[in-house]
Amino acid sequence: MQQNTSVVLDETSKLATNPAGSRTTADYTNMGISTSGDAVTMYHYVKIDGTLTAASPRIYLLGNNSEYVLLSLLNQEISVDVDYSTLPCGENGAFYLSEMAATGGSGGSAAAGYGYCDAQCPSGACCNEMDILEANEMATAMTPHPCKASTCDSGGCGYNPYASGQHSFWAPGGTVDTSKPFTVTTQFAASGGTLSQITRSYIQNGKQISGGGTITSCGSTSTTGGLPGIGQALGSGMVLVMSIWNDPSQDMAWLDAGSDGPCASGAGSPSTIESQYPNTHVIFSNIRYGDIGSTTKS
Repeated sequence: MQQNTSVVLDETSKLATNPAGSRTTADYTNMGISTSGDAVTMYHYVKIDGTLTAASPRIYLLGNNSEYVLLSLLNQEISVDVDYSTLPCGENGAFYLSEMAATGGSGGSAAAGYGYCDAQCPSGACCNEMDILEANEMATAMTPHPCKASTCDSGGCGYNPYASGQHSFWAPGGTVDTSKPFTVTTQFAASGGTLSQITRSYIQNGKQISGGGTITSCGSTSTTGGLPGIGQALGSGMVLVMSIWNDPSQDMAWLDAGSDGPCASGAGSPSTIESQYPNTHVIFSNIRYGDIGSTTKS
């Protein structure tokens, strides 16, 4: 069943000219965001008064009731069409889930983009985080980050094809050809009501591609909640988050360099990206979720 949803900017969006809750189309344009049908395009850099500026937007899926859409994905799957063809080393087009409150929380409303939390505990706001996709053209990872209260697995239990030895799996011209659009499907299988595994597959040019990875455990159940904790959050409902960003502290090397990817040291520095890839952007479209096996049917 098709749903009527929209996206809302995070309340901290720095290039918006109007306060959270009264954003105009121009604010979204200033933040590098545009929509067309079921597709959203997010640019990292925008030109304002002729000057290239980092927007690095983050948005949330919002329902027509002015609350965040809570995706209940335990024993379900989610699929999304993606285009990472302009994201170089060091860039991250992220598509993930956060255990945010549907209403946005005490700081402000969901309709104004309030309530963000994740397993890195920004400003002390800790919550379960499921990174479905953190990726650029050269590397990708899917990573559950369970939390129990304020004790979170900030490093998570990720699966990165390159790190697992599949050096030509995710690459321009690779098994998943990242120079072209493709579909990503992530399944959250449960047994007895408990999350038992997370599995990834792809479709490109009408061809099903397996081997994208499976995660069956994630740290200490007693300390951070482990995979069952992520499953509980998935069952209760999590908010879909989309963002594009780069990493001045580590150049995103944890994602795409060394044993995690083919990118050379320093290739992902924000200054290099800004000077050589000012047009970098990601496109997410055709988001579907439902019973396992249902979202990839024609």
